[in-house]
Amino acid sequence: MKIKSVGYIGIAAVEPKSWLRYGVDVVGMMPSRAIPGEGWGEPQSNHIDNRSGIAPDGSVFLKMDDWQWRVAVHPADDKRGLLYLGLELEDKLALEGAVAELDAQGINVRRGSDEEARSRAVSAIAYLQDPAGNSLELFYGPTKDYNFTSPCHGQQFVAGHLGIGHLNLFVDDLESNFDFYTRVLGFKLSDYIRMGPESALKFLRCNERHHSLALIGMKNVSGLQHLMFEMRDIDDVGKALDRAMQQEVKVSSSLGRHRNDGMLSFYMNSPSGFDVEIGCGCLLIDDSWTVNEFCEGDVWGHHGLVEAVMASSDSLRNE
Repeated sequence: MKIKSVGYIGIAAVEPKSWLRYGVDVVGMMPSRAIPGEGWGEPQSNHIDNRSGIAPDGSVFLKMDDWQWRVAVHPADDKRGLLYLGLELEDKLALEGAVAELDAQGINVRRGSDEEARSRAVSAIAYLQDPAGNSLELFYGPTKDYNFTSPCHGQQFVAGHLGIGHLNLFVDDLESNFDFYTRVLGFKLSDYIRMGPESALKFLRCNERHHSLALIGMKNVSGLQHLMFEMRDIDDVGKALDRAMQQEVKVSSSLGRHRNDGMLSFYMNSPSGFDVEIGCGCLLIDDSWTVNEFCEGDVWGHHGLVEAVMASSDSLRNE
């Protein structure tokens, strides 16, 4: 199986509109120009039914590039964090082949209906779960409506064929999840860092971005630790940091540069509890890359990051 990218993400929030303010005014995304499933009218009509990014059920959809949407935030009273993750495949044949592969391995997978696909603004969809219980959606053919314009002075995201960015997931059983994402879904290990005799952080890629997914082995903890959005350059990152401070968003880690992927970034709290990393300059690699263990997390900076990760794990453990 060949996953092209992590194409979209669905998260839960008690008040999704808080994410609309945060995603637009701090991160620099724009409200989706249309809600998934809405009609577009006649070709060339430029008819758009909803420019608010808010669906009738209160869900919020955010746009960061040519895709109709990349981040969905759904209302939930008793859950926060990751609801689903969309994994992009090449085309119809790739999706059919992936479903057949999963069936052959005894993995529970369900092909979605046309209506379910439209609800995500994709051509077709299939559903499964990873060993940690996270909901995954295989899809192809996203709707593209172009015309992304950040409200934050021309800011641009590095997305497109590289996907939304990356996410770090706490998993109770590291090896079963690592085997699932690499042996079943075809992700490749870029590098890793040991965090003790029974714990490690493994960075996985599905395209040339150094990693699109990282798995953190942490006993009795499962959930989303942070979500990264990559920006064009250091000025966009700095301006986002300024906006976070102006909006009194808690900055959980100072500006710094990671050792392994070269990302220059900072971390801040999100309305859903997990952290959001804003960075630039992620390393791009190919299959000539050699897997390695690295021993230092940062070249410089990122003060408070370790403490923020541990606080996040404690919060998820106590939920």
